[in-house]
Amino acid sequence: MYTGIVQTVAPVENVVRHDGYTTFHIRFPERLMADLQIGASVSVEGVCLSVTSMTGTDVTFDAMDATLERTNLGALKAGDHVNIERSAKPTDENGGHNIAGHVATTAELVAAKLEMPGAFIRFKVPEDWAKYIFKRGYLAVNGASLTVAEADRDVFTINLIPETLRQTTFPRYETGDFLNIEVDHQTMVMVDVVERTLERLMAKR
Repeated sequence: MYTGIVQTVAPVENVVRHDGYTTFHIRFPERLMADLQIGASVSVEGVCLSVTSMTGTDVTFDAMDATLERTNLGALKAGDHVNIERSAKPTDENGGHNIAGHVATTAELVAAKLEMPGAFIRFKVPEDWAKYIFKRGYLAVNGASLTVAEADRDVFTINLIPETLRQTTFPRYETGDFLNIEVDHQTMVMVDVVERTLERLMAKR
């Protein structure tokens, strides 16, 4: 599990394509190497990936083609940067919200202002996922725990503070790019239960 508090923005050193999967070489800061082991789970742009090798501070991750199709990792290239969060320990303070690193969908960035004052991102999600996102609700965007400021059907706006701009990859995104979205699991369960209950009640009428 993760908290959605991005610990660093790390450079992608190399991207190696294989048959059926891709290997990402990411340069970690020394402070995040402590106790890191092969097989450890790390959030990379909000996607839960496992460490496959470590050489100094060069850490590699493999992502299957299915993962690349479902997320924005397929667009990564050497020289890009990614949000990184090590998996949280049970004793860690959670300043965000519980995040699994299981991306639900990608959302198109339709507008953005990435400098202060008044920084924001606005994105459009597929209709099937819009029902799980609410004004003032939690959302993980590229692995960052954020609060929805405005909601207009399938278009949502999130306001950004200076620290979020400094500590995440959002400033590198442009209109037309895609963001990884993980909806709050409890919200999703609640919405699905209500929908199914209403369907059963309507069927009995």
